[in-house]
Amino acid sequence: MINPPRRQDEYQDRAIDCQEAMEPGFQAIVDCMIEAGWTRGEVLRSLKRLIAADNMTQKENARTETQLAIARAMLRAGKPL
Repeated sequence: MINPPRRQDEYQDRAIDCQEAMEPGFQAIVDCMIEAGWTRGEVLRSLKRLIAADNMTQKENARTETQLAIARAMLRAGKPL
């Protein structure tokens, strides 16, 4: 079970609470990867790359959504794309 935030709005220790909630799952992933034969360094480097790839994907998705919104607005306004 993952602990939810104490409140839904922003509060001073929200990031720390998120980190603490994530810690058991993170350790379980690392332990499983090490048991499978990967080194701790390989696992941590791969996690960093996954985070970077996810960040890039989120940025690209936001850019695409913006472009789609503009295209839809132009179509509604009767302007050619």
